[in-house]
Amino acid sequence: MASAHDMEMERMYPNLERELKEELEEEKNMRDDGGGKPLSKDRKVHRIVSKWMLPESARRSYLDRANCFPPPVFIISISLAELAVFIYYAVWKPQNQWITLDTGILESPLIYSPAKREEAWRFISYMLVHAGVQHIVGNLIMQLFLGIPLEMVHKGHRVGLVYLAGVIAGSLASSIFDPLKYLVGASGGVYALMGGYFMNVLVNFREMIPAFGIARLLVIILIIALDVGFALYRRFFVSASGSAVSFAAHIAGGFAGMSIGYTVFSCYDKALLKDPRFWIAIAAYLACFIFAVFFNIFLSPAN
Repeated sequence: MASAHDMEMERMYPNLERELKEELEEEKNMRDDGGGKPLSKDRKVHRIVSKWMLPESARRSYLDRANCFPPPVFIISISLAELAVFIYYAVWKPQNQWITLDTGILESPLIYSPAKREEAWRFISYMLVHAGVQHIVGNLIMQLFLGIPLEMVHKGHRVGLVYLAGVIAGSLASSIFDPLKYLVGASGGVYALMGGYFMNVLVNFREMIPAFGIARLLVIILIIALDVGFALYRRFFVSASGSAVSFAAHIAGGFAGMSIGYTVFSCYDKALLKDPRFWIAIAAYLACFIFAVFFNIFLSPAN
């Protein structure tokens, strides 16, 4: 009986023992290279990040050249911009209450408005405006918690590509499936990051899961459930005096992440432009983009 149990544990955690041995060997080598000194704090951070963000096959390559230059500027800059816009509309624009914004943001030149779709910048700028404290706090926590480690590994241009792909997919999907509703928030971009990371974890389950992978996935699912719940509340249960906000961006951003995001995040240490999966994902994305533009010009009920 014990033998069967041991075999089952070995099947469940095939890489755990090897991973522990590699950790000890790596730490020993680094101490030897550093004259017997313990690992620096930044080196420990990079090692933790590599376990969260990369499959086992790519970790060594990342650790050999890991540094914080450039720092995760994209995610930090986007987060500061979103916070600044929220403070502006909460403090300097007329509101019934600042916890759940209403009047001020509906008059904003940044919000996606079905009546002003000819102002094309709104399909991107809506990500800067949020519907209330819960909305912006949830998005900031998710994108900082996940986006900074992703940017440390994959750098800002790749993370920015995935994030903006989710933002644009979100507004276009909302214009099709919820064509008469306003749209605010960075959830499309946030869900693109989460979708890409989630797919990468699933595909590399045995390599990225051993220690805290199950808990990691449960935390992600819990955060998604809370955020989607708030979005559904804003869409279907908002009071008659309020303004319902579309939630289609969450779903579209997630799909953008599971296609383009997964390809980008799984191509660490590889030439992204030479990966056929990337071009397949881009082609599918562009096909959806063209259809959405055609729909908005000729078929939308908001015309």
